[in-house]
Amino acid sequence: MIDVLNLSKTYRLGNVEVPALADVSFNFNRGEFIAIMGPSGSGKSTLMNLLGCLDLPTSGTYRLDNIDIQNMSPDQLAEVRNRKIGFVFQSFNLLPRASALENIELPLLYGRVPNASKIAMDALARVGLADRARHKPAELSGGERQRVAIARAFVNNPAIILADEPTGNLDSKTGEEIMNIFTRLNEEGVMVILVTHEKEIAQYAR
Repeated sequence: MIDVLNLSKTYRLGNVEVPALADVSFNFNRGEFIAIMGPSGSGKSTLMNLLGCLDLPTSGTYRLDNIDIQNMSPDQLAEVRNRKIGFVFQSFNLLPRASALENIELPLLYGRVPNASKIAMDALARVGLADRARHKPAELSGGERQRVAIARAFVNNPAIILADEPTGNLDSKTGEEIMNIFTRLNEEGVMVILVTHEKEIAQYAR
């Protein structure tokens, strides 16, 4: 599903080159549950941005489902992101003025999917928040906001969910509930790639 060979990313700050990722190679198979670990500044989030087609490598190759990513246009990359990948971030990245339901609907609207409201409502029910559909993010707890973010990530039935420190802002009990949702999604065949500092969270991965 994911084939990475000699992947590198270097950022240029004025006349200074800052290497963020150096010569990384691996293969991930469809349906795996993977944890990426390492100290701050080791390139984990840079790698996630590359895997999520949010950025392009400086060198090396990345093939996603046999598609050569670095040769694609920005529009093609956006289509791949919307069809194949769901994103979950530590800071939730929800639109503050939109309701929980409206936040989940967004990927469906981008993809012009019919019956978006019903599909989004079903996704909200799967994460146990059907009764919070009309609430805005400021009216939800941190755990509830992360559940909304997860529902938004899987509402398009992606092959992959990328989660960058998804429990970092949550207490341990809420973090466990969030990880149980990821585990269920993985059992249904979704590849989950998780960045974390915490060994307890990484142990959910296979």
